[in-house]
Amino acid sequence: MGNFKPPPNYDSVEFPPEKRKLKVIPNQPLTVGHQQKLPKMPRMVYLMRGPETVHNKLIHKQYGIRALQGGALKAGHFRAIRDTVNRKIDDKRMFAVWRVDAPWQSATKKGTGHRMGGGKGNIDHYKTPIKKGRIIFEVGGTMEYGEVLHILELAANKMPFKSEPVSQEYLEAEIIREEREEKENINPFSFEYCVKNNMLNCRKWLSPYDYKWFNKVR
Repeated sequence: MGNFKPPPNYDSVEFPPEKRKLKVIPNQPLTVGHQQKLPKMPRMVYLMRGPETVHNKLIHKQYGIRALQGGALKAGHFRAIRDTVNRKIDDKRMFAVWRVDAPWQSATKKGTGHRMGGGKGNIDHYKTPIKKGRIIFEVGGTMEYGEVLHILELAANKMPFKSEPVSQEYLEAEIIREEREEKENINPFSFEYCVKNNMLNCRKWLSPYDYKWFNKVR
């Protein structure tokens, strides 16, 4: 009886009013008004550094894909993920929704054999920066986790960075486990303690991000 798990309450599942499969994502942002040429942007690497503090929870409280490191999604990645998920799910009792924006950040590239100099290159493609812990998309409906696990694993393999399938129960258990480990840890020499006390002159080799996240996120 201790291992008994009650069946999920399917009556509380709310299906989206629009299309139940992943939508088509445009390859580049749309122009507004008389604007005909989209601007070039800097790399802005900070958009891919650190943990995601906003979009790191499941809205529909069921299943999804979570990024394990920072990176960027191009239009080809969106297309591969959409084709994989839409081909596998049963839209009569399942649905899938994006949790990331369409590609908006421009990336430039110079042609092959082009000499250095001459200013910034032409726009090659657009991408969406992702931080660690960001939920990429969610899957829900009247089904068990085992039914969609292989779909989520296939989609995770299409990512240009490490990602993993997650469920609402897994995320809740992860928070409890982290709190318990922090409370029961009897070793005082943590990474944070060594940094704050400059153990073995470690500050000589640290970056500003080590002071900010204490080696939990790069």
